[in-house]
Amino acid sequence: MRSCVVVAMLAGLAGASPCHGWQTPGGPDRSLPWVTAEAVAPRVTFHTFESRAAGGPVSYHAYTPAAYDAPGTRLPVLYWLHGTLGGIAGVAPLSRLFDGAIRDERMPPMIVVFVNGLPRRLWADSKDGSAPVETVFVEELVPEVDRRFRTVASREGRVLEGFSMGGYGAARIGFRHPDLFAGISILAGGPLDLELDGPRARRNPRLKEAILRDVCGDDPDYFKVISPWTIAADAAQPLRDRGTVIRHAVGERDDTLALNRRFHERLGELGIPHDYVEIPDADHDTPAVLAALLERGDFYRRALAGGAAPAAAPPGEPR
Repeated sequence: MRSCVVVAMLAGLAGASPCHGWQTPGGPDRSLPWVTAEAVAPRVTFHTFESRAAGGPVSYHAYTPAAYDAPGTRLPVLYWLHGTLGGIAGVAPLSRLFDGAIRDERMPPMIVVFVNGLPRRLWADSKDGSAPVETVFVEELVPEVDRRFRTVASREGRVLEGFSMGGYGAARIGFRHPDLFAGISILAGGPLDLELDGPRARRNPRLKEAILRDVCGDDPDYFKVISPWTIAADAAQPLRDRGTVIRHAVGERDDTLALNRRFHERLGELGIPHDYVEIPDADHDTPAVLAALLERGDFYRRALAGGAAPAAAPPGEPR
């Protein structure tokens, strides 16, 4: 109960509700890059959909494995959340990495959706309403993907994963929505402190200022409200009840290692079951961390219930 009071007090200070999106009234900023350039890679397609929350089209990329070519086959979905600067540069190399892992049976066949969460936006709804990133993803993109693709359209068919700011996003969104995702993978997450004073923020004060301004309206209490550190307290019981499979990993040479270790300890203190891995000789390097994890365990299979399921698509659904 004490954690609920703390979150409610922080939300009150930030002028927001911890239960209803935390976004104050205000129109979306259509000058933001809601539609990105198209990344070209084998088996990757580029899509847009009309977003009510964003006030216009929003783009995303999707990788489909060879198993998807079989008529009627439904596949689970991995939602990939990018880092601070945006995700276009990572679509081609990451889709190749996932494709190779699927072909080698190191992970099950999955559709991989590369979500557009905008640069520097912390995978959260901005306080002023100009960038409703979480709302667009959770309320609009997930249903859009289930409409457009032959998915396992349930919690048991969804995994959420991200690196750096995307790892932060996977934690905060996954913890807030345990009804949507069976697995959460937090890779080199950041910023995982409540003060936004980690090594990367100290090295780049302009980036820190931009995040606090654009996401939080220069309100440090709002930053605390939306942090996975805060959210974890109220999420602990729902995550345990649902048996959510959580993986947390960071490279041993990553400058965010200390903060990731502390977040791992925080999850342990709250009784949130999770696997924690430190990757030898890896720094803040997405492919290196992912490649090492693909050799180490079976996270995706453990997180999913059933995987690919050959079946005829219901009338009006994708085939």
